[in-house]
Amino acid sequence: MHDIRFIRDNTDAFDAALKRRGLEPLGMDIVALDAERRAAQTEMQELQARRNDTSKKIGEAKRKGEDAEALIQEVAAIKDRLAKLEDMERLYAARLNDMLISLPNMPADDTPDGRDESDNREIRRVGQPNLINNPRQHFELGEQLGLMDFERAAKLSGARFTILQGALARLERALGDFMLDLHTQEFGYTEVSPPLLVRDEIMFGTAQLPKFVDEQFIASRTKSREELLRDALDYAAPDEMESLRRGEISLADVVASALSRAPTKEDLWLVPTAEVPLTNLVNGEILEREKLPLRLTAKTPCFRAEAGAAGKDTRGMLRQHQFYKVELVSITAPDQSQTEHERMTECAETVLKKLELPFRTVALCTGDMGFAARKTYDIEVWLPGQNAYREISSCSNCGDFQARRMNARCRNAGDKQTEFVHTLNGSGVALGRCLIAVMENYQRSDGSIAVPQVLREYMGGMERIG
Repeated sequence: MHDIRFIRDNTDAFDAALKRRGLEPLGMDIVALDAERRAAQTEMQELQARRNDTSKKIGEAKRKGEDAEALIQEVAAIKDRLAKLEDMERLYAARLNDMLISLPNMPADDTPDGRDESDNREIRRVGQPNLINNPRQHFELGEQLGLMDFERAAKLSGARFTILQGALARLERALGDFMLDLHTQEFGYTEVSPPLLVRDEIMFGTAQLPKFVDEQFIASRTKSREELLRDALDYAAPDEMESLRRGEISLADVVASALSRAPTKEDLWLVPTAEVPLTNLVNGEILEREKLPLRLTAKTPCFRAEAGAAGKDTRGMLRQHQFYKVELVSITAPDQSQTEHERMTECAETVLKKLELPFRTVALCTGDMGFAARKTYDIEVWLPGQNAYREISSCSNCGDFQARRMNARCRNAGDKQTEFVHTLNGSGVALGRCLIAVMENYQRSDGSIAVPQVLREYMGGMERIG
């Protein structure tokens, strides 16, 4: 979410940021719409003061026995004008809000400019790509071992699902446990087990909604009659409540009318990443600055519709509707986020270093960066079966963009003045892709897979999957 005051005062800088994102200038349109809204608000305030003053004059005239008809008509005209202004102000505010929430975050000054992934800037490489004779891809290895089943998964759920069995299922679990232990014990993250179903406003807070609605899965639940009755008064019309107070209708009438308007289903969203519940833990809160940064981690299933991925990575488990991921989230004071971003990226890189997997880290350009990010590092692991580096982690500094949507703030102890926190998120790392990387980099000529040294204690001492 953007700060309208910043846009008012820095219209040219705002348009320059949009241009770096490949968007047309909109600053003047936003400022003009904001001016219309503010003008309506100002006129409303003036009319409200005038109405109050005129109402007092009516009372005085009546007490003196004077004719107050002209004053009464003036108040009636003010009331009509106020009603129109309220409608206009709501319309301007809705249009302004729609514009602000539809625009991506402004890129950081050191984010590379560019159109797409070809313009990303490589920062570093760690390890040398493994040179394996006739390397097999993960799905070939998994199916030959009889431990990866796509046909049965499709029978259960359709395309882009996978069943892991036996040692591969245990290897995936081992990777998750290893990552959580690393992040909590070495890097000081607090492990969280969050809900996997969240409300609309929670998805909005981290900018999954409304722009990316087609990429999400939604779960609907029919409400019980008891829940509907509890909700009923929230949907009661004000005139009905007034009639109830006057004794003109019964409570049963109000409830029956309200139930006809109340939704009978509750919609919750399956989390596309644990970033959503972890970041929103501070939604609507004011944090003590001295206790920041707040570092959280969770291993959860993630659910993504992959609406824009038709034809991409259709074989194997590289791009799935359901997958596990260890997520890293940091909530910081504004002056901490840049340093925290480098630290978070190093935490994710350490996972691959300890697994002895070759990787490279790239800074995403403005055309390839996510909607909510102002700066992003992608970590790409080497996959011998594809003879390519592929993304396994994305670590982003979102600045105050998400915090404004969530109204999450911080302040110094004893101060009244608050400021928006900064939020960061990163994969630490995606389990499915890490499993693929381990399988392909540790494959042997006989089709077996060596277990990385750091995982053997999580695998009950197993050294080889064959």
